[in-house]
Amino acid sequence: MELYIRKPRMQDVRAIHALLMESANKQELLPRSLHDLYGKLRDFVVLVSREEERVLGCCAFAICWEDIAEIRSLAVTAELKGQGWGRRLVETCLSEAVMFGVYRVFTLTYVPGFFAKLGFNEVAKEVLPQKVWADCLNCPKFPECDEVSMMLEL
Repeated sequence: MELYIRKPRMQDVRAIHALLMESANKQELLPRSLHDLYGKLRDFVVLVSREEERVLGCCAFAICWEDIAEIRSLAVTAELKGQGWGRRLVETCLSEAVMFGVYRVFTLTYVPGFFAKLGFNEVAKEVLPQKVWADCLNCPKFPECDEVSMMLEL
C-alpha cells in the first residue's frame, strides 16, 4: 500500500472525525466535534492511501499567538502504528511552523514518550496561557487536566 501526506479535503472530515474518536475512546487524545473539525480543517494534514484515498492518519498545527503554536489531534490507525507515520505527520506540521516563523511549538498529550523522542520537553501548563484561555476553558476536564504539556524550541 502506497501512502502519502497531504492537506485534507472536505470529504475527509468524517474519516478524520472517526479516527479521532477511535483514539479518544482509547484515551489517547481528547475528542473533537465535527463542527470543530470543519472549522479547523485547514490546520490539518492527513495520511492517505494512494489507491483508495482513505484517511489513515491525521495531525493538526494550530497557531496560538505570534510566537507559539500547537501540535494537536495526532492519530494513526492501529494497522500503521509503530511504522513512523506519526513522526512524519508531526514533522510535516513542524515544517509548517518554520514556514510561518513560529519556533515554539507545544502539545498536550497522553503519550509523552512519543513526543520526547521528537525533542519535546515537559513544561508546566502555566507557560501556555494562550492555550488555557483559548481552548482549555471549554474542555470538560478543565481545570483538572490530565494531559502532559510539552514544548519544542525549533
